[in-house]
Amino acid sequence: MHIHEYQAKGLFRQFNIKTPEAILINSTSEANKACANLGGNIWVVKAQVHAGGRGKGGGVILCRSVEEVEAACNQLFGTRLITPQTDAKGLPINQLLIEGGQSIERELYLGLLVDRQTQKITILASTEGGMDIEKVASETPDKIIKFGVDPLGVLNIDDCASIASKLGLVDSLKDQFVTTLLGLYEIFTSKDVSLIEINPLITTIDNNLLALDGKIDFDDNALYRHEDIVELRDISQEDEKENEASEHQLNYISLDGTIGCMVNGAGLAMATMDLIEHHGGSPANFLDVGGGTTADRVAKAFELIQTQKNVVGILVNIFGGIVRCDLIAEGILRAIEKVGLNLPIVVRLEGTNATAGLKLLDDSNADIHTEADLTQAAIKIVALSKEVSV
Repeated sequence: MHIHEYQAKGLFRQFNIKTPEAILINSTSEANKACANLGGNIWVVKAQVHAGGRGKGGGVILCRSVEEVEAACNQLFGTRLITPQTDAKGLPINQLLIEGGQSIERELYLGLLVDRQTQKITILASTEGGMDIEKVASETPDKIIKFGVDPLGVLNIDDCASIASKLGLVDSLKDQFVTTLLGLYEIFTSKDVSLIEINPLITTIDNNLLALDGKIDFDDNALYRHEDIVELRDISQEDEKENEASEHQLNYISLDGTIGCMVNGAGLAMATMDLIEHHGGSPANFLDVGGGTTADRVAKAFELIQTQKNVVGILVNIFGGIVRCDLIAEGILRAIEKVGLNLPIVVRLEGTNATAGLKLLDDSNADIHTEADLTQAAIKIVALSKEVSV
């Protein structure tokens, strides 16, 4: 689960991490008062969306007068922000953060993530803050400081001080960095975080260390332990179909292709998508109906796929182990009866009750193509979909 910058900074402050003064607004009419309360003569207007690269997309605007702040608010409110990390539709801008300008001396990067190769919580730090950290790691890896912490161990003050020294921080800035890193680590471990970063982490000319931005991603599987975090969820930033799918215990991710996929098992789903690509098609979604699915859940999955505007064909690939293929067939037929069938569909069933499931489909009045071989099923749906596209 993602949260907004202003929410991340709220958590930062709870854990003694300093942030610039800022005010969240919900309409342009609140901008004048916000600027007055913040004081100064330079402000930054920042779109609150669940995506990085906001500056590149025009979602971070530096203003030198209240009039410029109001103009920026009018420019952003009610629009959708497209960044390198969003799709072509972008994300809706419903809230803006107005932040006082800072006298920046240096920009650093600081983040924590789970490194699955080392099986450790890994701290990443760099003197190249404000840039894409992936680009820094690729082009100048020597500028990335890495430090692994055993998940059963602790991060101590000496470790933090060592990283601060490598970043060239001394005296009070070094002490502030230690407090900041210990705070991030406490958030990471206590809130079941999968990624947390400050980019940039700035030093100011008056020797303050401030989190100028903040990003936190939480482990969805651990949210049941954190009601306070769940309350921060903003569903307006999430894919509507993915939300609907999760309510029915379906693992669904929208993609940009044209062939809808319904598969049981994440590995099989990935293999199916690869096979579609290999034979000249493009998957429109990742959809894992799970091992213990029901006919009702299959029907809902089918509805979700067929209502995607970019879908011109559907491939169903089910390997019946725990799930029974005849239940899958019933779900498909139920969905067709409910939403209609106006797209070509190829079904491949194998495993438990596969013969009975295929017979149900073949005996129905629905125009369904069945295949026993997965490769042939992929070739078939790619060919049928291209006919529809034409």
